[in-house]
Amino acid sequence: MRKFLWALALVASPLSAPLAAAGPALPDWLSGSWAMEDGASWAEEYWTSPRGGIMLGTGREGFGSAIRFWESMHIAVNREGKLILYAQPKGAPPVEFPMATMSDDAVEFANGAHDYPQRIRYWRQGQLLMAETSKLDGSDAQRWNYRPVAMGER
Repeated sequence: MRKFLWALALVASPLSAPLAAAGPALPDWLSGSWAMEDGASWAEEYWTSPRGGIMLGTGREGFGSAIRFWESMHIAVNREGKLILYAQPKGAPPVEFPMATMSDDAVEFANGAHDYPQRIRYWRQGQLLMAETSKLDGSDAQRWNYRPVAMGER
């Protein structure tokens, strides 16, 4: 009986509740391996295709062989049916950026309570993936222009 009650408590736990089935579609056009280089400076992002209601992403930037920055990310529809980008720079606790706008080839996430960035935008220009972080008003913008790459290509 004790095992049954423990199993019942685990199933009823909010931590085990599934993500919302309904909600905005995930931005599948973001999927892939992306890179940019400018002299010895470089940046890479990798996004999985949507599966099970989630997209997983990683990013890193560097100069030569040194890494200056790295980040883990994921995009998912939360229990309330809202699309959220969760960002974890350098393994820090995740910061939530709810979707502000989305179209067929662009998505913007915003969190005005965060220090920086407050806005994260991704969009496609042909084969390129564009990314930008900024404050809500667009100031202090940083931009990346990624080209698609095959895994292991550099």
